[in-house]
Amino acid sequence: MSLNCDKYQELATFIDELRTHVTADKLNTHQLRLNFTHLQTFFLQQIIPLVDDNSQQLSYKTEISKQLRLLEVDIMFLQGARHSTTLQARLKAIEERINTLLGYCQAIIQPTKSQESK
Repeated sequence: MSLNCDKYQELATFIDELRTHVTADKLNTHQLRLNFTHLQTFFLQQIIPLVDDNSQQLSYKTEISKQLRLLEVDIMFLQGARHSTTLQARLKAIEERINTLLGYCQAIIQPTKSQESK
């Protein structure tokens, strides 16, 4: 597996950990914020500097960057939510964004796995 794929696999692991905190029975918004900050720092320090293998990988990296910024806003709105219905709507939006991020990571990782099996 290439270095890029290893890094994207690690990013996917961080995103999955974030999902675990979002779907936990007892939501801890402070811990969620800390996990997001860790994820964002990893992306900025480890993923952004990577040289992309192709233009499609660059497109996914751009989309991941955009989704992370939107996720940050979603988390801020979640922390400000006062009503149960608003809280549930924010959690659903965060879960959908996390699924989108995981999909982008898998799109980068999967083609390499299928090429390795040939």
